[in-house]
Amino acid sequence: MSALEMDIIFALLSRLNKDDKPGTLYRLRVQELEKLTGREWNYHRLGLAVDSLVGRSYHIEDGKSWLKVTMLASAEYLKGQGIIELEVSEKLRPYLINLKNNYTSYKLHSVLSLTSKYAKRIYELASQWKDVGETKTYSLDEFKYMLALKDPAGKEPEQYVQISNLKKFVLDIAVEQINEHTDLTISYELVKEGRSYQKVRFFVVPQKLEQLPIPFELGMDDAKLQAARRNLDTLGIKEPALVKHILTTNLLLTALFDFMYKHKTGKIKADSNAGGLFLTMNGLVSAKAKATKKSV
Repeated sequence: MSALEMDIIFALLSRLNKDDKPGTLYRLRVQELEKLTGREWNYHRLGLAVDSLVGRSYHIEDGKSWLKVTMLASAEYLKGQGIIELEVSEKLRPYLINLKNNYTSYKLHSVLSLTSKYAKRIYELASQWKDVGETKTYSLDEFKYMLALKDPAGKEPEQYVQISNLKKFVLDIAVEQINEHTDLTISYELVKEGRSYQKVRFFVVPQKLEQLPIPFELGMDDAKLQAARRNLDTLGIKEPALVKHILTTNLLLTALFDFMYKHKTGKIKADSNAGGLFLTMNGLVSAKAKATKKSV
């Protein structure tokens, strides 16, 4: 799956409940998902991702029978409202509910925060081994099969054949994003056999972080404040008086979400002090000084 397809699935999982009736339509607000993921969900890209999801079939076998099923029974984009409505295939629903049970709300939020599809997959993999401390050692072929970088049937060309490219475009990016945005700290080791690298394993350390509900599981107002608090924490803005001022001022809240979106998408460059830039752009530097002085 592409990163956008994965985001749709994880967003859908966050809305599923075991007591939902057949035919339940799940509404995902595109604007909320853009703010959460830092990616643009425009009509064209969203349509392509949904086409892929609707057209992809899954094979499930339990010993007594096998099932061929698609994930989505229908998908509808409501123009002018920025909403996508999804209906899941009923025979797949229990499997999706079971899958959701493996995710805390923080874990779902973490996956949505990762922009690399390889980071998403490696995060899922590492999560299964967090209580052990390290994953099994995978052959590079096995690892590439799991990330769809190599076709087991040999019909598609292998990607990132050079180990330097695998490190640069897959492993290093995944480690950076997972360590920055999730409840795990990971690293990896490439293992040589002879003169070439043939295997890889990951070391996994859980971080004790607050369990955060995903914004679109909350009411609109609560979701907005939840996301805003998280954004302020990311920017390093933690003075209580300043945080309260921003959270209770609609113009500043709007400016905060706009800043975070542009920062995530590279439209605003602030590598060293993004929080300071936000405060400066919104005339809050003096407010920060006053808050600091008051706390002292």
